[in-house]
Amino acid sequence: MNRLGFFATISMVALALMSSMLFVVDQRQFGVLYALGQIKEVITEPGLNFKLPPPFQNVSYIDKRLLTLDSSDTEPMLTAEKQRVVIDWYVRWRISEPTEYIRNVGLDESAGALQLNRVVRNAFQGEINKRTVNELLSAKREALMADVKREVLEAVRGAKPWGVDVVDVRVTRVDYVESITESVYRRMEAERKRVANELRSTGAAEGEKIRADADRQREITIANAYRDAQKVKGQGDAEAARIYAEAFGRDPQFAQFYRSLEAYKATFNKKGDFMVLDSSSSEFFKTFRGAMPGPGPVVAGSRK
Repeated sequence: MNRLGFFATISMVALALMSSMLFVVDQRQFGVLYALGQIKEVITEPGLNFKLPPPFQNVSYIDKRLLTLDSSDTEPMLTAEKQRVVIDWYVRWRISEPTEYIRNVGLDESAGALQLNRVVRNAFQGEINKRTVNELLSAKREALMADVKREVLEAVRGAKPWGVDVVDVRVTRVDYVESITESVYRRMEAERKRVANELRSTGAAEGEKIRADADRQREITIANAYRDAQKVKGQGDAEAARIYAEAFGRDPQFAQFYRSLEAYKATFNKKGDFMVLDSSSSEFFKTFRGAMPGPGPVVAGSRK
């Protein structure tokens, strides 16, 4: 039993020793092998590798993928015309030489991102100081990004190379500081309100003009219609008078009789009207006297 425990202990120690001597490098990483604190080897190919057990040799890993650094500083920068603007940018970069990177920058990606952020911001500040706001918003932005990338590459490839490669530098937003932005928005709002009020006034004036023209056209149309109606009516009355005159001219007695009937009709047009006349002296009932038996008072009234 003691022999079995001894062999089990030996096996566990051997397994622990073997596990400390084996390590795997992923395809997304660099494997950096240290020997007593010094870099002995950088493994760039993925796979299973061997090393001495700690503390003789140790291994650390650095990301070899393309990394993105986004701007985190909101401090404004001054343009050529002394306008304060805030820009958002990002940088695509990668670690290309792990040995130089560890010696001159740091042991992990965060150290490189911190120093790269400072270099990129300084490069942007220097280039924005040379340009106006219109140039930052126009096609000249490409030249700005190219100049910043060139300056950053010069910094990381200087006397002490960082072992990094800057692939791209991009500006995502250029804006005024908040106080200026609010002022610009207020001016824009006031301008839009002024234009809106001007359009409303113009529309109201045009509406009044259209209504006045419509009223004028209406009055003209009514006047013309009334004129034409009166003209037609006059022509009708003239024609009727001509026909009456022609008809009455053929029989004067009938004409007199017809006019008398019209006069009677117009006189006794209300219920309860009475007239007391002397038929012998009144010309009004001259038409009736030929049909009446003799003279005497005549009482006339209307009945309905």
